[in-house]
Amino acid sequence: MLCTVSVLAICPLMCSCGRGHREVDCSGQGLVLLPNSLQHNIHFLNLSHNRLHDLDGALGHFGHLRTLDISHNHLNHLPAGLPRALWDIHASANRIRHLEKNDTAFHWNLQSLDLSNNQLERVVFINNTLPSLRALNLSHNKFWTVPTNMPYNLEVVDLSHNFLLQILPGSLDRLPRLSRFYLHANRFALVSEGVFNRLESLQLLTLGDNPWACEDEENMTHLLNWVQQTPTKVLGCPCYIRPTCGEAHLSTAKTRNSASYTEPPLGADARDQPHVQAVTSGYLSKSALLNFPHNWSTENSSEASEQVKTKGVGLLTSTPYSLSTQTSTTIRTRSTKKALPGRARSKSIQIHLCKLHTVALNLLGTAFILSIF
Repeated sequence: MLCTVSVLAICPLMCSCGRGHREVDCSGQGLVLLPNSLQHNIHFLNLSHNRLHDLDGALGHFGHLRTLDISHNHLNHLPAGLPRALWDIHASANRIRHLEKNDTAFHWNLQSLDLSNNQLERVVFINNTLPSLRALNLSHNKFWTVPTNMPYNLEVVDLSHNFLLQILPGSLDRLPRLSRFYLHANRFALVSEGVFNRLESLQLLTLGDNPWACEDEENMTHLLNWVQQTPTKVLGCPCYIRPTCGEAHLSTAKTRNSASYTEPPLGADARDQPHVQAVTSGYLSKSALLNFPHNWSTENSSEASEQVKTKGVGLLTSTPYSLSTQTSTTIRTRSTKKALPGRARSKSIQIHLCKLHTVALNLLGTAFILSIF
């Protein structure tokens, strides 16, 4: 009997085992078939970096299995009949094209699903399935649209590095716990108005490396307003060179009733404004270009105007900052004169009289010199 027990505890020759042979690592062995003599009560199984093509029905009898790593193999679909006790499935870097509804329909205990670096074009989830799923990684695939009916208790979703063009209205409305949402490195030009409004727990959103249509002011305004006003931290702020927006806006939210494009966003200092540019194609639209603050000096205003002229782009702003220095100075003098109180105005008049007196003395000196000759 003792010999029989010792035989059952033998670890497969090509694998390494630990914790009473319940953690088995068979990675990187060039396997094309599941190893024999695996114990039925294993908790952890690593089959990554092999040449497995089909595991359908091969793992169903491992009723205690919690973590399965089948990444970096040659699988073209998620294996059928996986144990329902699984907590984590790592299936990245395979050849999986579709995820059908029955592939995940009965995995009530599953908490993390990694299908990154596959060839997925669509996934189908059944409503109210996968209630324990908290993390879903679908990055580096071939999605054109954000999947619908994603499990409602998700907290982290990674859809970066796809071909995403749109988010269908209502697709995100049933994700009240989503806190981190990665959408960078896709092909978004626009998104529907209010698409992120129902994500009440959202703390981090990535939108960088997308070809946002910053020149389309009518359809971009709602997104640009949202990223400035939301308490969510947004990385890759659309249409601005600044890497972060959203959360930083809170520092100035108390002093502003609403964000507008005539104000520097994100609590930006006026000294930073000349360096802010549109990200998309060098186009400076009204929405993408931050208007210069009204208290700039004439020199800065002239310099900014000159920069725009050399780029061949007109400023589409409500304030004529492209005026010449002389005209800008005249307007500034007039507006200042109206706003001056009595003492300040008299002091300003005295300064102008002194300047006239100086000019008159110069003229008299010139006339005297000419009379000598």
